[in-house]
Amino acid sequence: MEPLAVRRRKFRDQMNLRDAMIVPGAGNALTARVIADQHFDAVYVTGAGIANTHLGAPDIGLVTLSELANTVSAIAEICHLPLVVDIDTGFGNAINTRRTVRLVERAGAFAMQIEDQVFPKKCGHFSGKAVISVEEAVSKIKAAVDAREDDNTMIIARTDARAIDGIEAAIDRAEAFVEAGADMTFVEAPRSEEEMGMITGRLKVPQVANMVVGGKTPLTPRSRLAELGFSLVLYANTPLQAAMRAMSEVLGALKADGDVSAVIDRLADFDERQRLVDKQSYDRLEDRYRVE
Repeated sequence: MEPLAVRRRKFRDQMNLRDAMIVPGAGNALTARVIADQHFDAVYVTGAGIANTHLGAPDIGLVTLSELANTVSAIAEICHLPLVVDIDTGFGNAINTRRTVRLVERAGAFAMQIEDQVFPKKCGHFSGKAVISVEEAVSKIKAAVDAREDDNTMIIARTDARAIDGIEAAIDRAEAFVEAGADMTFVEAPRSEEEMGMITGRLKVPQVANMVVGGKTPLTPRSRLAELGFSLVLYANTPLQAAMRAMSEVLGALKADGDVSAVIDRLADFDERQRLVDKQSYDRLEDRYRVE
């Protein structure tokens, strides 16, 4: 396998193509394995997914830095796709942000997304959000840029100002973040394709689009997002939403019927489950290190 710095540089080059790479989200290593098995090009390590999956809680800033770093490390251990990591607000001020970037980069991140919400943050499609001052946000982005050990590690600066101050203010913030050194920007929750075109037309660095089922941004095909000039298209919690629905339906049938015969086609069989977790590679290791 190529050195990590080389792989990070290649990912940066892909972002510069502005070809709307679709990146599903994972809150745990199993989901990352499924994403890789479906031949996607990268994985988004989603803070909301970690909160929902590990804590059974909503995305309201409850995940800790250690929980995030441990999740990134676990995913990087078994998945060699580029990891784009949601680091929320950096877990504090500029000094905290430096430590966050160091820990998460060493855990295996190719890119890190930091946002300008007031801590504790909320999901970008929730109401009742607030953002910090532009000056404070810029200081945290500068700290993130300074903290990375590999210049190929990308810093993605997200703003949630669209919901609070409108699209013009959000783009103005994103421009300030670019001046501070951000490699990409992410204007969260534009309300129309027209606003999406304003984002890619006016900001000179690669851009992120976030497709949230039931969210405020219109769901838009990858082909159209590529025409608009987006680089990265997040489906941050689509795998989680699918798993939640499937678990509810299968367990509902088990409760009602006393067995799973009516929904057996909804289950991965035993062999498929072992294939997805790569049991064969562990079998080979057992053979290699077997004590005779």
